Amino acid sequence: MTKFALGQLGDIEIKQLKIFKAVVDCGGFSASETELNISRPTISNHIAALESRLDMTLCKRGRAGFSLTEEGAVVYQQTNQLLEQLNQFRNTINNLGSSPAGLLKIALSDTFSTDPRCKVTEIFRQFYQQAPDVELKVEVEHMTVMEKLVLNNEVDIAIIPYHRQFEGLDYIHLFTDVNYIYCGHEHPLFNLPEAEITEDIINSSKLVHAGLKPHEEVYHQLAHMNLAASSYHYESRIALLMSGFFISFLPEQVALPYVERGQLKSIARQLKSFRLGVAVISKKSAQPNRARDLFLETIRSIHADTEIAPPY
Repeated sequence: MTKFALGQLGDIEIKQLKIFKAVVDCGGFSASETELNISRPTISNHIAALESRLDMTLCKRGRAGFSLTEEGAVVYQQTNQLLEQLNQFRNTINNLGSSPAGLLKIALSDTFSTDPRCKVTEIFRQFYQQAPDVELKVEVEHMTVMEKLVLNNEVDIAIIPYHRQFEGLDYIHLFTDVNYIYCGHEHPLFNLPEAEITEDIINSSKLVHAGLKPHEEVYHQLAHMNLAASSYHYESRIALLMSGFFISFLPEQVALPYVERGQLKSIARQLKSFRLGVAVISKKSAQPNRARDLFLETIRSIHADTEIAPPY
C-alpha cells in the first residue's frame, strides 16, 4: 500500500477546504450555491480537486442524497479546527496593530436590529468611528443557537432575550420588555369586553408560544394555558395571530404598530403578563479581541443610563 503524505497547505487548499465546509454545513452542493455565490459545477470541481489532492473520497452524492464518508467526517472536523485557528491567528495579529482590525461576528435576535431601544445604529456608528478597519458580520439567529455560537467562539457578541443565564457567558442588560397577551382582529376575544374575559377563557384559548424552556416567571404564566402552537420569531407569531385562531404573548413595543392599526389587541392585562429582559452576551474565557472589547465598551457607553438590574 502506497503511503500518502499531504505536504504543505497553500491558499488553494485553504479555499477548497472552506468550500468543502460550506457544502457540508449547507447539506449538499445545490444548497451551498447561494452561500458560496458560485455555480454547482464550480463547487463540484473544487471538491473533486480537494479529493484528488487528499487522495480520498470525502462525500457521496447521488440519488440517495449527500453524505460524508468516514474520511470526509474526519476532514470536516479537522477543517473546522483549522479554520478556527486561522481566524484566531488573524485576530491575534490584528490585535497587535495600533487600532482594532479583523472580523467581528455579531448575532441579533428577532426584531432587535430595528428596535430603537437597542440603539444598534448608534452603536455601529460610534464603533466604526473608532475602528473603521474592522469587518463586521451581522446575522439574525435563534436565541438558543446564539448562546451555542458564542460559547463555541463562532460568534463574538449576541443580543438576545434574557431567558436564562449560563456560567460561561458575560451579560450586559439593556432594557426590559413587558409582555402581554394579544389576539388578532378576527379572534372571538377581540371584541369581547375586558371584564368578561376570565382566566378560564384565556387558559382554554389556543396559545402560540416561543417554543423555549422559559424562566420561572414565564413558566408560571404558561403553566395552565393551551399550548397549541410554537414559533420563536415574532413575525411568524403575529401571522398566526392574524389568522384569528390563536392568542400569544408579545412584547408591548413589538405589538404596538399592529395595535395602532387595529390588527392586534391586548387582552387580559390584569390577569397575565411577564417581564423579559434583553441582554448582550459574550464569552467569558474568549481569546483577547480588541474589536470585540471595543464593541462591548461602546454598548456600555451608549447604554450607560439604562436600567442596570435585570427583571428577575
